[in-house]
Amino acid sequence: MPLQALLVFLIRGLDMTERIGTTPFGGGKMSARLFKRQIDVAERQQALQGGEGGNETGRADKWRLLRALTEAKAHYGLNDRAIALLEAMASFAAERELDGAKPIIVFPSNRELSLRARGMSPATIRRHVAALVEAGLIFRRDSANGKRYCRRGDHGAVEEAFGFDLAPLALKADEIFALAEQAREDDKLLRAIRTEITLHQRDIAKILEIALEEGRAGDWLDFSIQLAGIRSTLTRKTEIETLRQTKSDLNLLRHKVETLYLEALSEEEMSANDSQIERHIQNSKSEQLLESSGNEKEKAEAPQRKALVSLARLQKVCPQILDYAREGVRGWSDLIKTADLVRSMLGVSPDAWRKARAAMGEEAAAVVIAVMLERAEEIKSPGGYLRNLTDKAEVGAFSILPMLQALERKTK
Repeated sequence: MPLQALLVFLIRGLDMTERIGTTPFGGGKMSARLFKRQIDVAERQQALQGGEGGNETGRADKWRLLRALTEAKAHYGLNDRAIALLEAMASFAAERELDGAKPIIVFPSNRELSLRARGMSPATIRRHVAALVEAGLIFRRDSANGKRYCRRGDHGAVEEAFGFDLAPLALKADEIFALAEQAREDDKLLRAIRTEITLHQRDIAKILEIALEEGRAGDWLDFSIQLAGIRSTLTRKTEIETLRQTKSDLNLLRHKVETLYLEALSEEEMSANDSQIERHIQNSKSEQLLESSGNEKEKAEAPQRKALVSLARLQKVCPQILDYAREGVRGWSDLIKTADLVRSMLGVSPDAWRKARAAMGEEAAAVVIAVMLERAEEIKSPGGYLRNLTDKAEVGAFSILPMLQALERKTK
């Protein structure tokens, strides 16, 4: 060992007589970074053995730890194959709990390691071992001839072992669990942003489609070009900051498109839209529900709003919903019951259905479900689609008339 390295050990008070050789066998080179990691691990192990580790235990369930590492693999620059190899190594550790206070040497043969790593080739194993060492998750404890083996005492206990040391993995447990939690939060945020981007794109495209079909006044082609330009910047690996900006751009474009479409509506259509969002509250009686415990609950009927479309017209435009009516559709109450059945088949949650009925009125909400059934092949996320219409209804920017008119034009 170089004199400078020897001095470092002596200064730091580490007992070299108890240390296992860690320099790589053969052509593998020692690096300052690896050497520093070995010293840090040795110091932490001494602190844990002396009861000076504080809140840190250096212990972890190996399978929980590997699962967390799978979530945090990007931080360590690892891929799935490297994690699979590390999992294979960990399977050779006798205990389920890894205790990093002392070396955890596993010494599988190349053949056994390959079998547990799903047939990984020797060259691939060497490459991923190097990646795991570089990530600071394992050490190589190579013997004089580079072989992995152990020497046992008279009673069968392992006295000396050469192979892969998993102690660094155990000592990083707290860090790995924290990074895994952060990765889950980041993934949750990323999925939420991507979902919102998808909904914005779809809604903008649908509005542009119906505006062009109806021949509405407006520069719809220019908006279509803008939408295509935004879409072209999106890939599976787009960074989150870029996605945030894309979401903002789409939100602005959607506002412009919706505003222009509303301005293009005729006075007759606008008046129908205004009537649609008025609340027609009927007198309702409260039912007293007596429970066995003696407590009472009151159940008030929901406010009703008229759909402003005839049932006959709806049945003509949306005939498919009639197939699900158990006793036929003789009135709006039958349609509402049938819509409740159909919405569950479409995958719309009870919460989304409840909010839609509250915002639109039960009749209009039933009409929307009937329309969605007719367009089931086009609507990829019925729940998100209904929630989006509900949001518009809550601010008075929704009418069922354009939806029905678009269907009528398709059937002509």
